[in-house]
Amino acid sequence: MQTLFTPFQAGDIALANRIVMAPLTRNRALPGRIPGDLQREYYRQRASAGLIVTEASQISPEGQGYLDTPGIYSAEQVAGWRRVTDAVHAAGGKIVIQLWHVGRISHVSLLPEGMVPVSSSARAANAKTYTAKGFEAVSAPRALRSDELPRIVADYRAAARNAIAAGFDGVEVHGANGYLLEQFLRDSLNDRSDAYGGTIANRARLMLEVMDAVVGEIGAGRTGLRLSPVTPANDLGQDSDAQALYGHVVEKLAPMKLAYLHLIEGATGGPRDAVPFGFEALRRVFKAANPAGAWMVNNGYDRAMAIAAVEQGRADLVAFGKPFISNPDLVRRLRENAALNEPKRETFYGGGAAGYTDYPVLA
Repeated sequence: MQTLFTPFQAGDIALANRIVMAPLTRNRALPGRIPGDLQREYYRQRASAGLIVTEASQISPEGQGYLDTPGIYSAEQVAGWRRVTDAVHAAGGKIVIQLWHVGRISHVSLLPEGMVPVSSSARAANAKTYTAKGFEAVSAPRALRSDELPRIVADYRAAARNAIAAGFDGVEVHGANGYLLEQFLRDSLNDRSDAYGGTIANRARLMLEVMDAVVGEIGAGRTGLRLSPVTPANDLGQDSDAQALYGHVVEKLAPMKLAYLHLIEGATGGPRDAVPFGFEALRRVFKAANPAGAWMVNNGYDRAMAIAAVEQGRADLVAFGKPFISNPDLVRRLRENAALNEPKRETFYGGGAAGYTDYPVLA
């Protein structure tokens, strides 16, 4: 019988269980956007997860949107991440890195001098980001020219190559939560008139080109993608036909034989049922063309929900976010139905070891 605690093969990645540590932005990178000793210990502590997905990591200086988030574009960053992956592997874990370009969710103080955020459109988001001054309104973006988009795709390809050099078991492309790729997807923002705007096929073009490039670089069996069809995160309005849009995306992705798709069900960190959407229809399309690919679900799952989702065949993997912040031994606690530590919200973003690597484990 398939259970939350049985092994699973996600593409080329063999997982000890079906519990995934979701990507969690923690804003503790060293100067140069380099992961250091804190990150090494943080991820090592959580290596009992079937799979760790790291905090989102920018693919280029242009892709950064928050203070002290790590990158995966420099040799120094690759070396820093190598120490993290070595520690996780030594502890028996598997780890992939989430590749990130925030698009318009950025601030000029976080970008190279003279640069402004970029997006599918020149429309600013009604959103805040975390800078050296605290939370500030994001800066107005400019619309990317069509001749710049091959560079964006190349940045994702290079980041995937760097990830493998850093010892990761694979990558997860961040196509969710109102960041760059989703800014192209949804017609609530994308007002382009070129080959990357207008029709569903055009709006999905950049995401599919990115996935083609990453798969071509490191192989489909080491590649995943995160989607959030109805989240309102980062001031991204609902698409006029989300079911058709994301149905098209999944239909095109499924034959690629990705290791997994990671779906945020509902509003990220909020209501699961705020907007009606047929996630099961997407799962059927994906599994029909890629039966070995993993269907990963996320958003507000507790122990009972996760166990039921796997046993009933509605999910292969279940991702947990905040519970992993305060419970490095979450897998054991779920297996034994033990009480969970409560997270210290004031330490989520920035800081040092407090609220990061000092949570207790079961005796």
